[in-house]
Amino acid sequence: MLRLQDILHKVSDYNPSADVAIIQRAYDFAAKAHDGQLRRSGDPFVVHPLGVASTIADLKLDVPSVCAGLLHDCVEDTSATTEELSKVFGSEVAFLVDGVTKLGKIAWNTREERQAENFRKMLLAMARDIRVILIKLADRVDNMRTLDSMPAEKQERIAQETMDIYAPLANRLGIQWVKIELEDLSFKYLFRKDYDDLIGKVSKYHKERQKYIDDVTKTLKTELHQANIECEVKGRPKHLWSIHQKMKRTGRELEQLFDIVAFRVLVDSVRACYETLGVVHSKWTPIPGRFKDFIALPKPNMYQSLHTSVIGPRGERMEVQIRTPEMHRVAEEGIAAHWRYKEGRSFDPREEKDQKRFAWLRQLMEWQRDLKDPTEFIETVKIDLFADEVYVFTPKGDVKALPQGANPIDLAYLVHTEVGHHCSGARVNGLIVPLRYTLRNGDTVEIITSPNQKPNKDWLKYVATSSAKAKIRNYLRAETRERSKTLGRELLEREFKRYGIGFAKVLKGGDLDRAAETLHLSSGDDLLIAVGYGKILPADVIEAVVPEDKRQLLPEPAPTANPITQLIRKVTRRQTAGIKVAGEDDVLVRFAKCCSPLPGDPIVGFITRGRGVSVHTLGCQKGVDQDPDRRVDVEWDGKLKSPRPVSIEVVCADKPGLLASISQSFNDLGVNISQANCRSMDGVKAVNTFQFAVSDLEHLKSIMRTLQKINGVYSVARI
Repeated sequence: MLRLQDILHKVSDYNPSADVAIIQRAYDFAAKAHDGQLRRSGDPFVVHPLGVASTIADLKLDVPSVCAGLLHDCVEDTSATTEELSKVFGSEVAFLVDGVTKLGKIAWNTREERQAENFRKMLLAMARDIRVILIKLADRVDNMRTLDSMPAEKQERIAQETMDIYAPLANRLGIQWVKIELEDLSFKYLFRKDYDDLIGKVSKYHKERQKYIDDVTKTLKTELHQANIECEVKGRPKHLWSIHQKMKRTGRELEQLFDIVAFRVLVDSVRACYETLGVVHSKWTPIPGRFKDFIALPKPNMYQSLHTSVIGPRGERMEVQIRTPEMHRVAEEGIAAHWRYKEGRSFDPREEKDQKRFAWLRQLMEWQRDLKDPTEFIETVKIDLFADEVYVFTPKGDVKALPQGANPIDLAYLVHTEVGHHCSGARVNGLIVPLRYTLRNGDTVEIITSPNQKPNKDWLKYVATSSAKAKIRNYLRAETRERSKTLGRELLEREFKRYGIGFAKVLKGGDLDRAAETLHLSSGDDLLIAVGYGKILPADVIEAVVPEDKRQLLPEPAPTANPITQLIRKVTRRQTAGIKVAGEDDVLVRFAKCCSPLPGDPIVGFITRGRGVSVHTLGCQKGVDQDPDRRVDVEWDGKLKSPRPVSIEVVCADKPGLLASISQSFNDLGVNISQANCRSMDGVKAVNTFQFAVSDLEHLKSIMRTLQKINGVYSVARI
C-alpha cells in the first residue's frame, strides 16, 4: 500500500528545498476529515488522496499542488470548508482545491448538464492557474486505476468520459504518459473482450517483438556512431488502445500489423536531429507521405520531434522519432516540463510564450462564455480536444493550424467571423476549389468573400472546427429567431384585434414586457419568439394582458393542459409510441431518423412547425444544431413499449461462412433483419450494415455483445 513517506521522498528528490512538513499536515487533516469513510473497494478513503498526491509528485509539481491533491475531496465529501482550508493552509491551496471540487451541491437537470458545468468551472480555474487541471488529471488517473470495484454501468460511464475529455486533455497538455494510461484503462472498461484478447496476443508475440526491437536498436546505434552522432536509442511497442485502433482501422489481426513498434532516437542538438534523419533514410527506404517535421512546426502543445516511417528489417514498417533530450522531456511531461512555480512565476495567459502554448485553452474559454447549452458545449469540447493539426499558409505567408479534415470555411472563420459568414469560395495554391475541399499540409489558401453570401445548414455537415460550427449555428439560430419573432407578432396582432385592442398600444404601454414577466420570460421580444415557436399560445398572452372583465369576445376557456400540448393537438391527436412531452402522453411526436432513439436512450425534443415534436438522442449532432429555445422536456413512457428500428455496422474479416454465422446469431436471438447491406473492402475486411427492430437499449446491447463474440468480428457499432 502507498505510504505518505513514499510521496515525501519523491518530492524531496526533485525539490530538495520543499517544505514537506506542510504536506504531512495536509495528510493529517485529510485523514481526520475522511476518518470512517471507506471506498467501494473496502479500503480506507484516504488511500485515494494519497494516490492522487503520488501522481502529482510524479508530475514533479510544487508543494501546494501536492497538498491540494491530499485535500481535494475534503470540501466535497466531508464537513470541511474552503474557508477552513484557507485559514489552515493558505489561500493558494484553498483555491486549487476549490477549482477541482465538483459542483455536487447544485441540482442539475441532466448528467450532461452537470458534466458541462463542472468542466466550465475547471476551465475558469485553469485560466487562472493551470495546476487545477493537472490535479484533476491526477484525480482521474487514480480513479481509473481503481475502477474495478465500481458497478459495470458506472465503469462504462466514467471510462467514456475519460476517453472523451480527460485523455485528449492530457494530450493537449502534452503529458503523454497520462494520456496513454487513461486511454488504455478506458479501453479496458469500454471494450473488455477486445482488451483481454489483445493482452493475450501481445503476450504471445512479446519475445518475437522484443528480439526485433533489440536488433533494430543495435543496428541504429552502429549506423549513427559510424556517422559520429552521439545518441540514445530506445524501441517500444505502441500502447494497447493505439494498436486496437489500428486493427479496427485496417481490419487486420495483430500478427498482420508491422508498424506497431516505434523507435526513439535522442541526440544532443537540432542539427543532429536532421543528420540522424539522413542516416535513417539512407539505411532504410522511407515511406512517402509519412515524414512529419514537428521541430520546424511544433504542435500547439509545444511538442517537437521528427517523425518518419520506413521499411525496416524483414520488410516491416516501423516509425522512428528523433528529438533532443529537452524535446523528449517536453513530450513526456508536457506543461509540467515548463513548470515555473518553484521560480516564483505562475502561468500567465497574457504572456506571449504562454499565449502561444495555451491558444487552445483561450479558445475553450471563449466557448464556455458563448455556448450556454450544456450538450453543445460538451460536444464542442470533444471535437476540439481530439483534433490533429494540418498547417496551411495565408497569401501573406502566415501559418495557420487547423484540425485535420478542415476546409476553407474553417479557415475563413479562423480569420474573422464576418469573413466566415461571407465566404463564397477559395483559391488553394492558385486554383479555385469548392468550399468542401479538404485542406492539406502546406496549402496556400486565399479566401474569396461576397457581400451576398451567407451561411447555410449544409455548411454544418462538413466544417471541422468547433468555432466554425458554433458561429454558423448562432447565425442560423438568429435568423430562425427573427422569423419566429415576426410570426409571433403576426399571431398576437391577429389575436388582440379580436378584442378591439391595437397591438401597437400594447407594445407602447409596456404591457408585453409585463406579460413576459408573468409568463417567466425575460422580455417582450422573448415572448414574441416563444409565440412564434409555439411554446406559448396567443390566448395565454391575452390572459396576461387583458383584465378578465374586458374579455367579452373571449371564446370558451381553453383547456388547462400544457400550452405545447394545446398547440400540437390542433394538428392531431395521436398515441405516441411511448413518449411523454412535458408530462403529456398524447402529443404528436416523430423520431429523428438521424439518430433513431431507442427506449433507454437519453432523449431531447424540439418543437417543429406542423409536425409536432421531433425526438433526438441527447448528443445527436443534428439535435445539437437545433435552437435550444425550441427544446422541450421529453421522456420515455415505461407503460408503452413498441419495437423501434435501429441500424448497426459490423466490421469483420472477409472470409467464407462468417456472414452466415452473423445471420445465424440474429436468428438465434429471435431478431428479424429488415434490411442488410454487405460489402467487401480490399478483400481483407467486410463492412456489413443491418437494420432490425428492438424493444429498448438493453435489447440492442445484448445483440451487439453476442455479435462481438463471434470469431472474426472486429467491431460492432450502432449507426
